[in-house]
Amino acid sequence: MTELKTGHYNRDMLARVHSFSLWGIEGYPVEVEVDLAGGLPGISVVGLPDQAVKEARDRLKPAIRNSGFDFPVSKIVVNLAPADLKKEGPYFDLPIALGILAASENIKLSRLDEFAFVGELALDGSVRAVKGMLPMALKARETGKIRLVVPQDNAEEAALVEGLSVFPVSHLGECVDFLQGKKDLPAYRVALDKLFASGSRYGVDYSEVKGQAYAKRALEVAVSGGHNILMIGSPGAGKSMLASRLPTILPSLALEEAIEITRIHSAAGMNQGKLVTTRPFRNPHHTVSDIALIGGGNLPGPGEVSLAHNGVLFLDELPEFHRNALEALRQPMENGQVTISRARGRINFPSRFLLVAAMNPCPCGWYGDSSHACRCSLPQIVRYRQKISGPLLDRIDIHIEVTSLPPSLLLKERMEEPSAAIRARVEKARKIQAERFKGEGIFFNGHMSPAQIKKYCPLTEEARSLLEQALTQMHFSGRAYDKIRKIARTIADLDGSEIIQPHHLSEAIQYRSLDREIC
Repeated sequence: MTELKTGHYNRDMLARVHSFSLWGIEGYPVEVEVDLAGGLPGISVVGLPDQAVKEARDRLKPAIRNSGFDFPVSKIVVNLAPADLKKEGPYFDLPIALGILAASENIKLSRLDEFAFVGELALDGSVRAVKGMLPMALKARETGKIRLVVPQDNAEEAALVEGLSVFPVSHLGECVDFLQGKKDLPAYRVALDKLFASGSRYGVDYSEVKGQAYAKRALEVAVSGGHNILMIGSPGAGKSMLASRLPTILPSLALEEAIEITRIHSAAGMNQGKLVTTRPFRNPHHTVSDIALIGGGNLPGPGEVSLAHNGVLFLDELPEFHRNALEALRQPMENGQVTISRARGRINFPSRFLLVAAMNPCPCGWYGDSSHACRCSLPQIVRYRQKISGPLLDRIDIHIEVTSLPPSLLLKERMEEPSAAIRARVEKARKIQAERFKGEGIFFNGHMSPAQIKKYCPLTEEARSLLEQALTQMHFSGRAYDKIRKIARTIADLDGSEIIQPHHLSEAIQYRSLDREIC
């Protein structure tokens, strides 16, 4: 750095601190430059800061003074580089405060350049947690900044990144003492096996659901083959109870899956600084907007479809959702990701989820129920079901009817099959599919293309005759043909059979209730 000839420039009046910020679910490096100069005292922040960054000016002065340091009476200019990217959130409080102290002539922070810093400051100088720590920690490792100082409550999350040394601090004064060598802070270590052991349990189980063997079997098939499913039933039939227990029969999370889920939830500020060890179950209300469901906004963030990544997205009262929101589901269901385009760039949010939807059979809810009379006319029922568009319905392989249980069965005490037993069969079927589709770019039967259906779902003459009879007599639509073959392939996998037998097709045919005529 060249010194100005006037002699008024002082090297000690300029400090640089490494930090990170968040864009979508990706972290990116930010260099915080702090300059102290003559003029009217005050703090000016440049580099496209948002309102949260600008408000740091009012937090810094009391935070520094309440930590026992003198606040310099100078004109302070803070530059957040690169200057062409908008800076959002309170991530820079700690690095700006350290930059101000380092730029003053009172404190020497000789180790400042060895670390990167992220954290929000309270008025008393304590360091508060921020959202999006895992994406920023991943970016820190990628850019070679492998020594990261973070808030105490974010330490576990940041330490999930292998090869990164994480130093948690709870107060600005503690951080200064560490940088001056007055206090030793050991790098935070996390035991991943203990995290999974303590956090991978679910609070529900299918053993708690009485009866509903047909619905449970359909859900088992849906999970095994990655088939989206729609349940149709009257109020109180148990649709929500069945759906909420689906994560318990999904295969256990691998570490890579858990970190991917945690990265998304961290960017949304929903993981409380912890590793997500259970598969997500998202249940948005039918009044949800398309942005809240899919993602986006002025500051693009993940929507419900991304928060459900590697888990279950449950849409109850499906016909009541806004048409725009439902139609926006088609891209993530097809591609497994959501792409949000903005002037400053494009963001991809992963969204590979199992869609589980539920609806009443008619507007009043009692069509086909043996204990209640339906008040709806046939045209009303048709219009109600037509609220779900054909293209969306094309992406739902299984639709079943869930009937209410009689009181005698509800009162009967009997042992039901636990989720662990169902999950064992699901994992076995998924292993068969993983071997089958190795190198083909898909993982589940539910994602097969027409060419793959023809290759992996051949029909015997007897099976072909049975399917033709079903298409003719049960008034199935043409699109049901391939769906039934895909479902039958999954049922055969659960049965351990290489060949799709007629009884596999018979069961698959029962899972296409919406293709039948309403009469």
